[in-house]
Formats: sequence, C-alpha cells, structure tokens
Amino acid sequence: MPIAQLLIVEDDPALSELLEYRFEKEGYSVRCTADGDEALVLAAEDKPDLIILDWMIEGTSGIEVCRRLRRSKETSHVPIIMLTAREDEDDRIRGLDTGADDYVTKPFSPRELLARVAAVMRRIRPVLAGESVKVGDITLDPVAHKVMRSGTPIKLGPTEYRLLQFFMESPGRVFSRNQLLDGVWGTGSDIELRTVDVHIRRLRKAIADESGSDPIRTVRSAGYALES
Repeated sequence: MPIAQLLIVEDDPALSELLEYRFEKEGYSVRCTADGDEALVLAAEDKPDLIILDWMIEGTSGIEVCRRLRRSKETSHVPIIMLTAREDEDDRIRGLDTGADDYVTKPFSPRELLARVAAVMRRIRPVLAGESVKVGDITLDPVAHKVMRSGTPIKLGPTEYRLLQFFMESPGRVFSRNQLLDGVWGTGSDIELRTVDVHIRRLRKAIADESGSDPIRTVRSAGYALES
C-alpha cells in the first residue's frame, strides 16, 4: 500500500514528537517543522499528501501558511487539518474560510486526530477505500487487482503492480528512487537503487500502447513521475 506523506507544523516539541511517533507507527511517512516559513518551503519542495498545521507557530502564522498554500497551484489541493487552542467559533470559521479542511481544538486525543486524518485520506485517495483509480486512460481496480489501459487488460507482476499503484496515487508528482523504494518496497529495504530502474523499465514495457509510448516520465536528476 502506498505510504501517505504527512507534514506536521507544530512548535510544541513534545506534541510534535508524539504526533510523529503515533503517525509513523500507523505507517505514515512524516516530516515535522516548528516554523511557518520552513513549512512553506517543505511543502513546495516535496508536496505532502496532508498537512497538520498549528495556528500559533514560529515565523509566518498558521493561518497565513494555510492561505499561501491555497494560493499556490502546487499545493492548492493538499488537505489541511488545523490545530489550535482557540475555541471561539469565529476563529474556527476563519480557519475553515481560509481553506482548512478540518479543525481540531487543543487539547485533543491523538486517536481523534489519527481518525480525522484517516477519514480525509480515504476521501482523497480512493484506492485506500477499495475504489478504482483512473489516471489518463489507465484504470486500476485494487479489489479485483486488475489494470486496464483504454479498455485493454494489462498483465503486471506484483512489484510492477505496486509501483503503478504508487504512481497513480499521486499523478504528476516526481518521486526519487529512494522515495519509490520506501513507498513500494518499504522503509528499511536493502534493495539497491538500480532495482527501481529495472522495474520501471518492466512497467513501461507492460503499459506501453500500440505506438510504444508510455505515461511514465523520467525527470533528470530527480526521479520518475506518472503523467496525468
């Protein structure tokens, strides 16, 4: 199953460490920062699947970070869950109006936040809910474990299937070889980086259409992406 990448923006070290531990234990890939300006840089450099954003943080405020993320083409659709000690209804409405998808008031139970994140992920990543995913003319059915391109069935080995599924979760996003290793083979894998290239070649050959073209793009010095 593809790994969901979270960006946690929280300036309370103890809470940040706790959330990082709990989410990594649940299988998420997590990056943390206490600074709003750094959060904007991290989100732009490697777009996360979801952002947990505290309102009161160092540097640029959480509400302004949310506003800027929504204005950026690259991050405008990334789900944001805001954390705040503010209980006033006007503040909650302001946060949602700025673009937050959900709002959790401190103090809160980590289990509640885990559930909120899981709910958002099920909504934005259909394959986690067992629904078919379509990118361009390629359709992947995770329940039947079938892949089709323009209505024609495609036979894939188990690794190529997981690799394609990982790409289809984030079409257009460029993944480095290390990220593909972590996402497809799992963190801590002793698979060599060149193995990724071998399976990319196999996947390309399997999904190429009659003209020989395939939607996987090689980005020099960066990695690979599946064109949407």
